[in-house]
Amino acid sequence: MAWCVLSLSAASAQPSNPIEVDLLLTGGTVITMDRAARVITNGAVAVDGAGIVAVGSAAEVASAITALEIVDTSGRIVLPGFVNTHTHAPMVMFRGLADDVALKEWLEQYIFPAEAKTVTPEFVRVASALAVLEMIRSGTTTFVDMYYFEEVIAEVVAEAGLRAVLGQTVIQFPAPDAARPADALARADAFIQAWAGHERITPAVAPHAMHTLDEATLVLVRDLAMRHDVPILIHLAETEDELRIAQERYGRTPTSYLESIGFWGPSVLAAHGVWLSEVDIDILRRRGVGVSHNPESNMKLASGSAPVPEYLAAGVDVGLGTDGAASNNDLDMFEAMRFASLLHKLQRRDPKAVSAQASLQMATIGGARAIGLESEIGSIELGKRADLIVVSMAAARQTPMYDPISHLVYATRGDDVIMTIVHGRILMRDGRVLSLDEPAVLAAARRLAAEVSEAVR
Repeated sequence: MAWCVLSLSAASAQPSNPIEVDLLLTGGTVITMDRAARVITNGAVAVDGAGIVAVGSAAEVASAITALEIVDTSGRIVLPGFVNTHTHAPMVMFRGLADDVALKEWLEQYIFPAEAKTVTPEFVRVASALAVLEMIRSGTTTFVDMYYFEEVIAEVVAEAGLRAVLGQTVIQFPAPDAARPADALARADAFIQAWAGHERITPAVAPHAMHTLDEATLVLVRDLAMRHDVPILIHLAETEDELRIAQERYGRTPTSYLESIGFWGPSVLAAHGVWLSEVDIDILRRRGVGVSHNPESNMKLASGSAPVPEYLAAGVDVGLGTDGAASNNDLDMFEAMRFASLLHKLQRRDPKAVSAQASLQMATIGGARAIGLESEIGSIELGKRADLIVVSMAAARQTPMYDPISHLVYATRGDDVIMTIVHGRILMRDGRVLSLDEPAVLAAARRLAAEVSEAVR
């Protein structure tokens, strides 16, 4: 549905002829995340169809519009929905399966064997619904995914109402949905064509990493993405092991190796980016590559601390990600913001290393820039999609509130979100999810968990 963007100054001159819109959120603190970083006390946001048509003070907006539905957000914060730039959504079913081990052992001894025994289209459907439920509840409105049977994830996302960039995984060894890389590429090609042009789903191709794919396959991935003009999602330099492997095989860092084969470009999103040099960072900057920072999984797996302050200083677009819930162990972007700020303060011994404002920016407009959707989402601005969340500030730990951004990053949790809106559609109202049958999703997940437990015993 198309909408017209309302000029408040023009409309205010004719208060007797207000414009009717679908939804008005009014009275709360509106954190816009626009270029001016406006925070509007007693603000309002008007939504018509899928888009934002007015933003301003409550009085200003009320003078220009009338709404079919008015939601009082007094005492609450209205902000852009979070952009989770790196997930493996169905891995919620492996939450807590293997903890307190390093990444290589975690993958090779626990996760890859479990996936080989359990991952089917039905597994992906049930697990994706559980992940989507968790994201809606905790304020994520857009997520970036890399997994198998990605077409099933797309079906779940389309029904539940979220926005997503979904990458069909390509990996060198046999995977649950493809025996060979050629089969995975064929699946990716079909998936991209099937979901091209969807209003909320961006299909992508997801080569696992430079050390789990040969050069020929990486080049084919690049060519496939260029042919269809879709994003590429890849893990990059997550561990020292990957750095060592690249040096032994190619005499280069992972970043410079991928540069040498012409892999990088502005449609690529690199997850983690922990072990990068200044030269590597400059390559990403020059090529317009986005980076997904995943502080919780990097800490939990002891992978290292990404050079996020250097990324930001260099002008690299950085978003935040939770990673999969098997290595996090949740999909709460509030926790990702908090840890992103605290990790780098500690690691640099500098309390200003990553501020609350910088963390919130990475979780919203920074993530949108990293995935190339900044013209549509990531901030509350006229003409952008209405991807919004409303957050309660009523808890004891949130009282008093002097600085709303500080509270969002350092005191608030996912279960403080009370309303989630995507593309103008209310997915959760007053803490009740409307686009999924929550009891049914949880019951199916518990049944599947019993099967997983039996399979990996």
